[in-house]
Amino acid sequence: MGVPQGGPLSPLLSNIVLNELDWELHKRGHRFARYADDCNIVVKSKRAGEWVMASVTHWLSDRLKLTVNPLKSTVDRPDNRKFLGFTVSRNGSKLKAADKALIKLKDRIRELTRRTRGRRLEQIIAELRKALLGWKADFDIIEIMSPLRDIDKWIRRKLRCYIWKQWGKSGYRELRKRGVSVREA
Repeated sequence: MGVPQGGPLSPLLSNIVLNELDWELHKRGHRFARYADDCNIVVKSKRAGEWVMASVTHWLSDRLKLTVNPLKSTVDRPDNRKFLGFTVSRNGSKLKAADKALIKLKDRIRELTRRTRGRRLEQIIAELRKALLGWKADFDIIEIMSPLRDIDKWIRRKLRCYIWKQWGKSGYRELRKRGVSVREA
């Protein structure tokens, strides 16, 4: 309590406090992944998940004097849950970006490619490149690429709309100058 959320001290302190949880889960033989205060424990059945959830919640409150938020904690299939912006495919074999992460990326692209920003195309592309490279660095391990192909098509369309807006009423002439047929222009 009292540590600002999102600050550099918050994950460090949670790792120090929850290190004991890691050892307890390891001792119990559970497979788990934890980052700061986010933790996923993998079991074979829903019944086992409910038992482990109750057991770990009780252990955390008794041993570490921590409370588990019941609104954020649940027993569910891995493909229905997200962890650090990732989720797994329906059959559980491939890693993909969570829907919320893709929506956040699209919102950022929408913000950068707004046609009323009054920036040169080169500036827009440089800003887009920076944002996309940052996103790629975070999500480079995903294995399902189809949503990214759709986003790539969408970005190209947004850039074409941006250029079209800059051309204004001379759009037809600009297309003809670039070799587009009369019918297509």
